Amino acid sequence: MRFMPRKILILGAAGRDFHDFNVLYRDNPDVEVVGFTATQIPNIDGRRYPPELAGEHYPDGIPIHPEDDLEHVVEEHDIDEVVFSYSDVTHEHVMHLAARAVAAGASFSLPGAATMLESSKPVIAVTATRTGAGKSPTSRKIHRLFTDAGKSIVAVRHPMPYGDLVRQRLQRFATFEDLDAADVTIEEREEYERYVSSGTVIFAGVDYGAILEAAEQEADIILWDGGNNDLPFYRPDLHICVADAHRAGHGLSYWPGEANLRRADVVLVNKIGTATSAQLEDVEAAVAHANPTATVIRAKGPITVDDPTLVEGRRVLVLDDGPTITHGGMPYGAGLIAAENLQAAEIIDPRPHAVGSIQGVYDAYPHIGAVLPAMGYGVEQQTELRATIEAAAPDTVVVGTPIDLAALLDLTMPHTRVHYTVEEQGEPRLEHVLADYL
Repeated sequence: MRFMPRKILILGAAGRDFHDFNVLYRDNPDVEVVGFTATQIPNIDGRRYPPELAGEHYPDGIPIHPEDDLEHVVEEHDIDEVVFSYSDVTHEHVMHLAARAVAAGASFSLPGAATMLESSKPVIAVTATRTGAGKSPTSRKIHRLFTDAGKSIVAVRHPMPYGDLVRQRLQRFATFEDLDAADVTIEEREEYERYVSSGTVIFAGVDYGAILEAAEQEADIILWDGGNNDLPFYRPDLHICVADAHRAGHGLSYWPGEANLRRADVVLVNKIGTATSAQLEDVEAAVAHANPTATVIRAKGPITVDDPTLVEGRRVLVLDDGPTITHGGMPYGAGLIAAENLQAAEIIDPRPHAVGSIQGVYDAYPHIGAVLPAMGYGVEQQTELRATIEAAAPDTVVVGTPIDLAALLDLTMPHTRVHYTVEEQGEPRLEHVLADYL
């Protein structure tokens, strides 16, 4: 009797899905990955995972469908198993997709630790219960501690492969010229630029096996800087999970953030300086319930502004971090907090001025308040972002993103940047939990 491979459809968002395929299925003759689906990020569906990356079993590559076509793809291709491979969604969202898959005739699965690659070097992983909790400032502080101790460390960032996937197979960024040459999106630049400006090498891309091999050649320590609230791609020797005190209940209600919370060796409860006492009690109760043996660090997220005089008493438009206030679920970010703290005369609501796809973002995420999400997936969307800002005609743009986005957009109107860091309160501190590696 002729053996028929098990047919699989992977639900993704151009990141975890490709990694799961590479690790679990690419060279597995017992399965056939019929397709991917895409959501969260624009302009992914309609493409193909290229044959150069898909391997010898997929000479034509693998198609990427819209997630809305889930039932159609399952039925048309007689799919046996639907694999969920993206992050920062509610448990309810995951189970609705499971119900759709099962109703269409397939089984449903969630890959876990089997997707974590083993490194020959120590791996420090920073993850979170939700996107926007403070992973990047935490990762940068960890990097600084190792650098100050004379240790060789490189960062490996969760994937954001929104462009040419073959070109993006293995990306190494050491200079601003590297970023320009790769034509990175705003979201990518937000994550990479701070490392590069501090003289740090950061890796990213699509094939995280190849990326790990390259990173191991350059450093004594690998720092996994996670994306969204995803699980680490590399098996950590020390796993740090950042929990956002402003979203206390989310640690037990979002996938795979709850898994990170339960797996972590260390939980860093962030933003305690601006959270209410009730929020802080709730998040610490969640940590105690899910992971009572974890070491808990408490931290503030101090916010500073380059030029407060450009905000005080002015009409301002706030440009806040895109992922935090879109699928991260926050109605605002650090930019709005800074503008309110400095008593801006008016926070201009950008929603009536939204142009093109920016209006589509507000339609897709109606919880967003009077801030402008820093979207920029390509030149056209960056142009629409700038047009929205200019139509609002503020006195000042308050840039609450990790990069100098006003310069990238070539804004000529006054603007000032907001910065946020991680500052531990009391003990233990990060250097204490890292002592064995420092």
